[in-house]
Amino acid sequence: MYRTHHCNELRESDAGKTATLVGWVNTKRDHHGVIFIDIRDREGVTQCVFRSEENAEAAELSHSLRAEDVVQVTGRVDLRPEIEGQSTVNKEIETGEIEIVAAELKVLNKSEVLPFQLDKELSNEDLRMTHRYLDLRRPRMANNLRVRHQITKAIRDILDEDGYLEIETPVLSKSTPEGARDFLVPSRLNPGKFYALPQAPQQYKQLLMVAGVERYFQIARCFRDEDLRADRQPEFTQVDIEASFVTEEDIYATIESLLAKVFKTARGVDVPTPFPRITHQEAMDKYGSDKPERRIGCEIVDLSEHFKDSGFGVFKRAIENGGVVRAINVKGFAGVSTGQVKRLEEVAKEAGAGGLAYIQVRGATHDTWRSPIVKFFSEEELAAIEKELDIEEGDLILFGCDNWKTVCEVLGRLRLECCEMNNWLEGKEDELDFFWVIDFPLLDYDEEEGKWNAVHHPFTRPHPEDVALLDDESQWDKIRGAAYDVVLNGNELGGGSLRIHEGDLQAKMFSVLGIDEEEQAENFGHILGAFQFGAPPHGGIALGLDRLVMLACKEESIREVIAFPKNNKGVDLMSSSPAEVDFKQLRELYVKSTVQDKKE
Repeated sequence: MYRTHHCNELRESDAGKTATLVGWVNTKRDHHGVIFIDIRDREGVTQCVFRSEENAEAAELSHSLRAEDVVQVTGRVDLRPEIEGQSTVNKEIETGEIEIVAAELKVLNKSEVLPFQLDKELSNEDLRMTHRYLDLRRPRMANNLRVRHQITKAIRDILDEDGYLEIETPVLSKSTPEGARDFLVPSRLNPGKFYALPQAPQQYKQLLMVAGVERYFQIARCFRDEDLRADRQPEFTQVDIEASFVTEEDIYATIESLLAKVFKTARGVDVPTPFPRITHQEAMDKYGSDKPERRIGCEIVDLSEHFKDSGFGVFKRAIENGGVVRAINVKGFAGVSTGQVKRLEEVAKEAGAGGLAYIQVRGATHDTWRSPIVKFFSEEELAAIEKELDIEEGDLILFGCDNWKTVCEVLGRLRLECCEMNNWLEGKEDELDFFWVIDFPLLDYDEEEGKWNAVHHPFTRPHPEDVALLDDESQWDKIRGAAYDVVLNGNELGGGSLRIHEGDLQAKMFSVLGIDEEEQAENFGHILGAFQFGAPPHGGIALGLDRLVMLACKEESIREVIAFPKNNKGVDLMSSSPAEVDFKQLRELYVKSTVQDKKE
């Protein structure tokens, strides 16, 4: 037996006992020849004292220790003494009332000099990723892994209590044309054919409903070959849920209960339920986003009515062409710097705007407003926007004029950029704004591709009031899906929908998306066939586990809550993955790389 106690276990009541601890040397201090070693394991830290009079050999060996050596210490549990009338109790750690007076010391393994200090925050993420096994020893990272475990367990417990069965679905499946780019796996036994790693278990979980499982869940590994960012990885984990004979209200109740338990477990907070709901239209109109950050205010205001006959041609033409004129009031930001204005212009252009129209409200009267466009506005227009936007001295007004979709995107992005510039979320880390976004559009027209795409996925059920509109292409942009997203603090935690369960309706949906009968039979014949044998009404949702843990841990990137993540280029720096493979391996798979060897 290596130890009798872990390093966060001993307390005042254990004084006088003999204990054996194992762990890593966290810190070492030499006080006039008496060596103090803090030993750390995953549970915490305990101080050990080495004195020559207790064991000269152990005391001598302790002088050679350095950070991250792995040691075993046996000794007597003592209360920390008073020195010159001053208590030596350390209130910063839970074992701070006691110390181990060492009688034996065994070095289980030595450590080389570390590439970085574990007690310091490190900005060089590549260095952290290269030595991830060291990075994970840091208390913050170790705690994130523990919280992830607690959250996963809480999810399993509550779904089990609610009658859901955890069922695994295949990792090697079939590539289908919907969704993002697949990761492909060549089949050695079937030359020229490929498996695809699942982007989500969507079709399998629907087939489980046809199979009569009724309530299914899975902590599912998913794979998407797409560009990366802070909250996206090529492989990720989602909480996949599907149930038969349910309505949206059933899904809402299940997920609200689940998330309340998760945050009670992870943060010890009570989350009020039920969550508020807003429509997709309202989310876009007010916040310019389908996953809005509502804690910062700064809502979008429509000014189209006031500028339809404006002398400012840019605004007037936008409205005549069926567009809108809208604006946000960035309170107290009239002192925006030239560099910040330039950055806001960049953000607006990246979102699709031709430029950025703005007003700096430098004084109480209109003639003190600083703007390249304000001279084109009539006094009536100025008075109208002053009232609509609740303008006060010191405000910054940012405009958007174009089609509705572009203006939403532009002003939505500007809201968030101004939020970052002004640190509006500082001090709001503990505020939890959960809500549902409902009534998403079912379809979205892609101008570049010249085709309609599913907003969620092709298995989403049309809103019952809108099913008939599928017969009239001119009405497709008006069809709502029976879809819903759950959002927390501007982050989409998950999304789902009621599903199509009738074969004829599913085939019609595929046709709307430009998938002809031959392609339907080739790629979706299994699910269309299954729907002919009594498929029950069903629906579900998938929650992003990585993102959920990230928010529970108050982190800003999912890489901080994944044990071994990839960097922003999709590379595992620790194991140098992806890597080249031997020519013989490729030959066995009947695969030839077109990448030329640079050496050749």
